[in-house]
Amino acid sequence: MYKSFYSLKRNPFEITPDPSFLFPTRRHNEALASLYYGVRRHKGFVVLTGEVGTGKTLVLRCLLQLFKQNNDVAYAYIFNGRLSPVEFLQYVASDFGLPASGKNKGELLLELGGYVISRAQRKLTTVLVVDEAHHLSADILEEIRLLTNLETAHDKLLQILLVGQPELDDKLDSVGLRQLKQRIALRSRLEPLDANETRGYIERRLQLAGSSSLGHELFPIETIADIYQHSRGIPRLINTICENALIAGYARQARRITPDIIDDIAVDFRLGVVHQLHAEEPKVMGEETDFRLAAKTLLDLVSHLQKPLDELERRQAVTTRASKHEPYI
Repeated sequence: MYKSFYSLKRNPFEITPDPSFLFPTRRHNEALASLYYGVRRHKGFVVLTGEVGTGKTLVLRCLLQLFKQNNDVAYAYIFNGRLSPVEFLQYVASDFGLPASGKNKGELLLELGGYVISRAQRKLTTVLVVDEAHHLSADILEEIRLLTNLETAHDKLLQILLVGQPELDDKLDSVGLRQLKQRIALRSRLEPLDANETRGYIERRLQLAGSSSLGHELFPIETIADIYQHSRGIPRLINTICENALIAGYARQARRITPDIIDDIAVDFRLGVVHQLHAEEPKVMGEETDFRLAAKTLLDLVSHLQKPLDELERRQAVTTRASKHEPYI
């Protein structure tokens, strides 16, 4: 819709993880290198974590694309961690092209073990890739640990890549999975982009989409600063904001995306809800003030009620002194 208006050949901010749009920050390069090195050197167990939308699946897609260029790597790609242990093993075996239907856990393990060993004997690499691994149960993680026992004196026969949100780190750090944690050979973490990287990210995507103009002509510096503020440097949110900004800009026939367009989109997508929660804090202070006023009123009431009691006690004291013929002072 907006491509011809902005002289673009393709949509620059699709949220689907397209390897051709990888923006090679230092952290993304390190993550990709860590995964590739772990597989090629048969390290056995590699973990990649990162917040939602930081590009974990995109890095994985780039890695799998590299594997496809080589005939010596076979991989099973699992993206559903909400399975029972048997279902998980069936899924893995099936993705490797092994017969899995109707087989029990023991039969599946024998199939997988025989497959991995036969490939290793032919100097071939076998990889199990688990995306969204933070959803894995402790039982499945234990099954994965047992799969790492497929090894020789020199090599791990099955390479396992676990990719997930920071909750995966929490699971791996638990006492019950300490044996699995000790087997991790390489561990990487993706972080959101900083302000400069956000600018480079936007400009590179526009360039790859065929923009004939410089990125800052369509997205001025102040607009990119606004995008960074609302997205907090998370690539998926940057894509969402920029995609909708181009649609809104086209509707207004605006040749440049201005900060007010970005602010409107941030409101529509409720990107400032977290800040609104903080803005409601004065209400809590108001409640505290009301409590203090109520407490003061209660104390005043007690004080008011106390006065007749004090007066009664004083009169009783006078009467007692008079009966004893004590002089009243």
